[in-house]
Amino acid sequence: MKQGQLLRAFLIGSIGAGLLGGSAVTGLQAKPITDWPVLTHPVAKDAAMEARISEIVAGMSLRQKIGQMTQADIRSVTPDQVREHYLGSILNGGGAWPSGKKQATVADWVALADAHYKASMATDMKVKIPVIWGTDAVHGHNNVFKTTLFPHNIALGAAHDPKLVGRIAHLTAKQVRATGITWAFAPTVAVVQNPRWGRTYESYSSDPALVRRYANEFVKAMQGNLIGPDTSIASVKHFLGDGGTYLGKDQGDTRATREQLIRTHAPGYFGALEGGVQTVMISYSSWTDNGAGKPQGKMHGNRELITDVLKGKLGFDGLVVSDWNAIEQVKGCTRTRCPQAINAGIDMIMVPDDWKQFIEETIADVEKGAIPISRIDDAVTRILRVKMRTGLFDRSPIPTASAEADMASDAARATAREAVSKSLVLLKNNARSPLPLKRNSKILLVGKGADKVTTQLGGWSLTWQGDETDDNDYPLADDMLSALRKAVGEAGKVDFSADAIGVDVKGYDAVVVVHSERPYAEMKGDISYPASLRHSERYPDDYAALERVSGKGVPVVSVLFSGRPVYANDLINMSDAFIAAWLPGTEGQGITDILFRGANGRMAKDFQGRLPFDWPGASCPETAKKPVLFARGYGLKLAKKSNMGRLPEDGVETCPPLAE
Repeated sequence: MKQGQLLRAFLIGSIGAGLLGGSAVTGLQAKPITDWPVLTHPVAKDAAMEARISEIVAGMSLRQKIGQMTQADIRSVTPDQVREHYLGSILNGGGAWPSGKKQATVADWVALADAHYKASMATDMKVKIPVIWGTDAVHGHNNVFKTTLFPHNIALGAAHDPKLVGRIAHLTAKQVRATGITWAFAPTVAVVQNPRWGRTYESYSSDPALVRRYANEFVKAMQGNLIGPDTSIASVKHFLGDGGTYLGKDQGDTRATREQLIRTHAPGYFGALEGGVQTVMISYSSWTDNGAGKPQGKMHGNRELITDVLKGKLGFDGLVVSDWNAIEQVKGCTRTRCPQAINAGIDMIMVPDDWKQFIEETIADVEKGAIPISRIDDAVTRILRVKMRTGLFDRSPIPTASAEADMASDAARATAREAVSKSLVLLKNNARSPLPLKRNSKILLVGKGADKVTTQLGGWSLTWQGDETDDNDYPLADDMLSALRKAVGEAGKVDFSADAIGVDVKGYDAVVVVHSERPYAEMKGDISYPASLRHSERYPDDYAALERVSGKGVPVVSVLFSGRPVYANDLINMSDAFIAAWLPGTEGQGITDILFRGANGRMAKDFQGRLPFDWPGASCPETAKKPVLFARGYGLKLAKKSNMGRLPEDGVETCPPLAE
């Protein structure tokens, strides 16, 4: 088969079932989809509320309306400016904290939230409209110091437990509300088709049905009755097809038929809408309709999908928000001026820094007729509807008493630890595997990331990319080293060597080797073609450390921290047991809960995790004849020895050129 044919075959599979998971094969065999589904929405419009909203909108000036449609970052706006310009929303992007302090306290967050809220209620408007604060709380309230951080979505997908996801969503809502914030930019419901994408770990699975169930449970648990003190507004994202871009390129082009959009990429939105989600965030990506053979451009300018489908056929009556400066990617637009995006149906525009210019230029566009006033009124109506439904017009969002304990409550830590245990996937467990380990074991721990919490957290952890932090920023967390030492207590012993140079392993009962990716988020996390998906190619130190301890007569257990499935045949071959631990968050003891026997010497817990995505069997699956090593759903139990022979190792450094 020629390379072009191989790529074509790969893409047909990956756009719905294939690498790396999805529903393409199923989709081709299933009954054809002719239209979008009819959904049931649990939150109905209230006639009295709608009348009140209409009266408020009718009494607003154009400047006040555009102000409500504007969202600014806390680094670029003051409370007094919120008052002066009638701003409808603020946000804290990744790495934005009160007064720029990474270790700002909960009291600092509450004070800033209170200042912005009071400013919004001190305008010269007849009816005061409260500001709404949005934050990226994607695995807990991840911008806040001393917060319990849950496993990232890819790990939760491996747990296959929708109710667990719901419990995490509710605990996250409590964390968010503890800081005086009411809006969480979560959940991400991308159905990722290629692990090259740097946001793969934000996806639950390549199984659209599982993503739909998760989205529904998440939204219901986070939003609750919409007005409770422990509820937050959810924002399902990123609409639509962000997980299906060609070769996994961030902000790239999703090449799919309309039916594939509906069948593969939209189910998460169906579940969220049926759960009553109040906000939807639009994707940076573009869509090329393969059925019609026509590029549709950037999603932020797609009126058909935003207005006709989302707001029309799917019946969404909440607010649609743009992503960070994303309007500038729409053809003919800048980051401060984009009639196309507003006319497409976006209600609130995220213009973090240049919001003043956006307000002036949008007012000018309305006055010259480039944006109909009816579109502006609709946008403001939707914004006010969400604010009223969630009680912001009736009460302050600021907690009446300190809720700092919610950030790392016993319930949050226990649930996070449970989630870690349920998410671990045992990929290999040969006859020489020492699992489960005895509590009195003498263990050698190896790996550059084994004594660092940051390798367990990934991106969106205090900072945008999860970098520029260290263990001092996570004083309540357990890394692998501390978790192992707590597990063996005084009965055993754990020694640590980052690289295993000069270490004699013969005096140990087992060697635990940690392999880890560096933290990353969108853009910086992409493995762009033609780079290899081979972990050892990007992290040769991990391979070298494992090579120094493998085959020395002592069993080796490998634990991989990664935000995606990677090609790791070489690492698996040198290990007696191999565990995909994903990005487990702050509760590292969830790993040792599975690795060790109980105090009575018997197996305490077994592995439950199953792969949420296919695991690659080649460095370049796009051109491989056998791109998959372990299919989605694979995962061993301790009692089942894998008896895995030596896997082929391709050792590819750079993938061959592709012919599109």
